[in-house]
Amino acid sequence: MDESDTLQSAQFIQRLADRLASGPLPGVAAQRKMSSVERRWAPDAAELPTLRKSAVLALLHPSPAGLALLYTLRPSRLAHHGGQVSFPGGGMEEGDVSLAHTALRETAEELGMTTADVQILGPLTPLFIESSRNLVHPFVGWISGLPSLNPDIGEVAEVLAVTLQTLADPATVTTCVREINGHPRSFPSFYIPPHHIWGATAMMTSELLAIVAQVRGVDFRADAPAPPDRQDRIPAHR
Repeated sequence: MDESDTLQSAQFIQRLADRLASGPLPGVAAQRKMSSVERRWAPDAAELPTLRKSAVLALLHPSPAGLALLYTLRPSRLAHHGGQVSFPGGGMEEGDVSLAHTALRETAEELGMTTADVQILGPLTPLFIESSRNLVHPFVGWISGLPSLNPDIGEVAEVLAVTLQTLADPATVTTCVREINGHPRSFPSFYIPPHHIWGATAMMTSELLAIVAQVRGVDFRADAPAPPDRQDRIPAHR
């Protein structure tokens, strides 16, 4: 990135941080765009103490093709969410001082990277996962230069870096069929060949794209695809 691009990125990141801190987020209106229809969006108040708390990090970083997000592909052999594309993250542990700390710790462990230079820009809307009794807290992070990565092969089969422009392209949005409880079901997805980003990760990505559109001054409608602004996919970092 040249000096002009760097300045523009810094200004955008500041506006994004301001927007994340400034008031109501798009929430379910944006998440619903990439969800299956049969789901509960919020737990009952009585359920809250029984839910597992977890956090994930949507990490933005500059690349030659534009600002990009990091995703991980989980090994297919894993019993839970094997073969799925996810944001790095996991469950809150006793030593974590906050859910943002959980997101940073899990990212460091999964990707084998230092997170000392990661700036937490703010949270997205928590997402209730009824099947796993999990309340996922997504955080948006920024790092001005991606360090070398040494992914944990037990948790990460591949690291994907995908530009915001690619994700916001309506042509990227499609559907995929997955077997749930022995039955095939269709899910909205972002298609990043040869992978589909679907489920909770797609819903969280959808809300972030809605906020990015607002920051860029583009009207967001919950019933319409995110605005086009295409870039090529960035090769995975290993």
